[in-house]
Amino acid sequence: MTRWKLLGEILRDEHRIAPEVIESALRSGGKTGKRLGECLLAAKELSEGQLAEALATQLGLPCRQTLPTEVAPELLALVPIGFAKEYRVFPLGRADGRLQLAMADPLDSRPLNDLAALTGDWIEVTLSPAGQIIAAINRSYERQAEKAREVVDEIEGKGDGQPGRGLEPADLLDTSDEAPIIRFVNSLITQGYKERASDIHIEPFETEVIVRYRIDGILYEILRPPHQAQASIISRVKIMAGLNIAEKRLPQDGRFRVRIAGKDLDVRVSTLPTAFGERVVMRLLEQSASVLRLEDIGLEPQLLAQTLRMIHKSHGIFLVTGPTGSGKTTTLYAALTLLNTNEKNIITVEDPIEYQLSGVGQIQVNPKINLTFAAGLRSILRQDPDVIMVGEIRDGETADIAVQSALTGHMVFSTLHTNDAAGALTRLVEMGIEPFLAASSIVGILAQRLVRKICPDCRESYQPSADMLREMGLAAAVPANALFYRGVGCPRCMDIGYRGRTGIYELLTIDEQIRDLLLQNKDSSSIKSAAVRNGMQTLRDAGLAKALAGETTIEEVLRVTQEES
Repeated sequence: MTRWKLLGEILRDEHRIAPEVIESALRSGGKTGKRLGECLLAAKELSEGQLAEALATQLGLPCRQTLPTEVAPELLALVPIGFAKEYRVFPLGRADGRLQLAMADPLDSRPLNDLAALTGDWIEVTLSPAGQIIAAINRSYERQAEKAREVVDEIEGKGDGQPGRGLEPADLLDTSDEAPIIRFVNSLITQGYKERASDIHIEPFETEVIVRYRIDGILYEILRPPHQAQASIISRVKIMAGLNIAEKRLPQDGRFRVRIAGKDLDVRVSTLPTAFGERVVMRLLEQSASVLRLEDIGLEPQLLAQTLRMIHKSHGIFLVTGPTGSGKTTTLYAALTLLNTNEKNIITVEDPIEYQLSGVGQIQVNPKINLTFAAGLRSILRQDPDVIMVGEIRDGETADIAVQSALTGHMVFSTLHTNDAAGALTRLVEMGIEPFLAASSIVGILAQRLVRKICPDCRESYQPSADMLREMGLAAAVPANALFYRGVGCPRCMDIGYRGRTGIYELLTIDEQIRDLLLQNKDSSSIKSAAVRNGMQTLRDAGLAKALAGETTIEEVLRVTQEES
């Protein structure tokens, strides 16, 4: 009779896990009640793939390290998503009264018994790593989520010939007859997340309602739900955000959290009364999204080196400028993440706090209790900070405290809404900062824009004509016979031709010549001209360099740098 081989022996003989490691895990399991595999995974002595292979060997079962990207919808309907996630099981196939199931823990008989009773099938088990199963569940069940457009027919009442039935209840909280509305709003958010939308706009007009997604900074119309559903859709969003659904005359702000495909999503809601009803904008923020590094936001190597030198200074002000939505906060978060060590005390005052930074004290501005940027900054200074971030310098009081903080030994990061780097200097002077104080406290100013990247799956090269370059005003800036690129559109980019965004930058270094011009109260164009003569690359030049490198298009560069024309 063949002896059943122990899991520890298989791991030792076939996966080269040291005997002393196995012994230590067994002792740990004896104290905690955990099994050997769980202890080794927790100690990072074993991968999920190795454990699946070892269990498959021990039990004589097949093992799959990867799972299919697509599964028939009828298979997914057999196993509810909650059940699949709880027991880490995933359906692979069904034929001749047999249901093939991927499992992470084949020794757990509960899901096997439940599925056998539910389907009447014989269950065939295949071992797979737990991480692969969870990923397959998220991927496959997310595809099964109803698209908003598919719910519209039901809202319009096409199924029973009664348009709009139950869409205007006397009590808006009575949503028992509004399952289609609930699914519609859920699918709007799900679809928006899948298509990388940063904002969802629901806009009522006299005879129609329009839903638009902002993707990579541009708004795209997605669908037009029936006009009679307008009140119900708005009410559903307001209920989710904890807003007062009876108040339709005043703007309201709220938020709620949802979970989509295993990812936590923070949804910020803003309502605004208009002539034809309330407009709603939902901003989608993925809580688990990691903060980008400075190396990942599109800074060229030379510019990155200069920026790193500036942000590592012990004191001074580093400003990031640009219009709303140009990625300023992302750049500052990347800088703070780099500086975030045990030796530094970093405190921020923001409106709003977009991402939680571990190890950083973050203050949310609240004007209702007089917690403004200036008040928050003044309080921060009593907390012995090394690095301070002010979300935005909006007024002279905040600017004055920021300058004084920099002059007394603190490193201050902040943003300003100006078109270019030189404009930030003159803006501070307009706010009441003495030119000599601005000149001595600021170490650098980074102006930035976000340009859409060409979709790599449908990118093609072309050579623009001389007439086209002349019309764009680029004849002198573009080398002869230069090749440019564009996206022709494909399913991966929703036929837009662009996918994702990157930054273009101009970095103004405050040298002696710039200080002299500032002290002479010169305007921003004089300061910018001097900086360009000293080697500063303008936003447009930086954009053209990325267009020539095939990252973006010349049309996109001209769109975001049009104020330089």
